Amino acid sequence: MLDLLTTLDAWLIAPLTDYAFMRRALVGGLALSLAAPPLGVFLMLRGMSLVGDAMAHAVLPGVALGFVLAGFSLPAMSLGGLVAGLLVAGLAGSVSRMTGHREDSAMASFYLISLALGVMLVSLRGSSVDLTHVLFGSILAIDDTALWLIASVTSATLLVLALIFRVLVVECLDPLFLRGQGIRGGLVHGVFLGLMVLNLTAGFQTLGTLMAVGLMMLPATTARFWSQRLEGLIGLAIVIAMLSSAGGLLLSYHLGLPSGPCIILIAGTIYLVSALCGRHGSLLARLRRRAAPLEKHEDTCTSS
Repeated sequence: MLDLLTTLDAWLIAPLTDYAFMRRALVGGLALSLAAPPLGVFLMLRGMSLVGDAMAHAVLPGVALGFVLAGFSLPAMSLGGLVAGLLVAGLAGSVSRMTGHREDSAMASFYLISLALGVMLVSLRGSSVDLTHVLFGSILAIDDTALWLIASVTSATLLVLALIFRVLVVECLDPLFLRGQGIRGGLVHGVFLGLMVLNLTAGFQTLGTLMAVGLMMLPATTARFWSQRLEGLIGLAIVIAMLSSAGGLLLSYHLGLPSGPCIILIAGTIYLVSALCGRHGSLLARLRRRAAPLEKHEDTCTSS
């Protein structure tokens, strides 16, 4: 029994507590896991899951411009990413209103332009290593400044979500009701997009601009297989994101793999397992639903 506990400690606890860089990475991952998944749940409910991916790419030109001007300066890159993300969101909304095109199609167009522009800017000054760092992040290299940024964004996101929670839920389910009550749904939508950009900007340092959206969307879509209540979706998404963050760091430590992809792959594995055997909408749930009428029919035939 003592040997088992020692082995578990060596594999699960010691790596996360004995090294300062692992402790910072864990705190950063857990902090992101508190704020990003609830936003992913609302994106999923609004049918905007791919908009999160588009916005993750939209911050890249600003991050790249900050890198070109100030090197690997977190404040400069974060400010650039925030401005670029908000600018792309505003441009996509404006194009949608002026042309009548769907906002998601406008967002997809701007995200492709942003991705190409961001890669071009990084390539002008940096190397392939710099480009990899910007695109895929390095959660093991985050410092105290990055932790303060992530903590501030998480706190602000949770506070604003608490203030607009009821309005945001109604806006997802019945936007026309909000208009009837004199509440501007566009304002709520804008605040929500701003929160999403903030979290993607905070996440680029840890997971990179390409995978920051993974911790936002994968736990949210996974929770859908286990709960049908909004509170359950949000709670489960947060738990799944935290488990993915801790599990990905441990997998990275023991196998010598990149930490960011490990975190997203753990979340992806949980998603695939949930899609196979979750309580709601999974393959197993559908098979059970199909088998239930057959069993009922057989019981009826037997009794008669």
